[in-house]
Amino acid sequence: MAGGWVEVAAQDVVAIEPEEVFTPIPAPPAAQADQPPYRELVSAAASRYGVDAELITSVIAVESNFDPKAVSHKNARGLMQLLPETAARLGVKDVFDPKENIDAGTRYLRDLLQKYNNDLALTLAAYNAGPDRVQQYGRVPPFAETISYVRRVKRTYEKSKTNAAAKPVTPSGAAKSATSPAAATRNSPGAATPAPPAVGSPSSAPHTLGSQ
Repeated sequence: MAGGWVEVAAQDVVAIEPEEVFTPIPAPPAAQADQPPYRELVSAAASRYGVDAELITSVIAVESNFDPKAVSHKNARGLMQLLPETAARLGVKDVFDPKENIDAGTRYLRDLLQKYNNDLALTLAAYNAGPDRVQQYGRVPPFAETISYVRRVKRTYEKSKTNAAAKPVTPSGAAKSATSPAAATRNSPGAATPAPPAVGSPSSAPHTLGSQ
């Protein structure tokens, strides 16, 4: 048909396909110009498990774009995109509840950081592809999705840390981040000990098990 239009009876319409399906690039909404969403829940989990609050927020941004009802094509659910089996293992009753999801997701991050001696690239790769895949390859698995995921979270994290460092410290603002100093330092890209270089960058050493 060269052009124009044709009437179709409603009962003959099986489905309406969108012309394009867009995957939004995770980015904090404008409302979080000063503070990220769920900051109190993130701060509580960060303090409880010793994980940098900025890292937790960065994972949430990339995983769900701060949508507590998000469900992926792999059936990962909620703010930190927990798979049902992972959520069950962590004792989550309502995976769409922000408090439960953030608490469990942060605990899982803590466990992975400990498992990989605070290697951020391996930790994020395991969070995305699973520890079995990291063990199988002995490094960040060579999956485009996982490599992209690690890069995006690290980029978001580094930007978040840079922005946080640029903010003036208020007299009462000792708690911009609810993490312990040790946790914030070991996970921070700006820490005295250099953070692992971006995965796949020409000058980066491979992140392999046993190389930490």
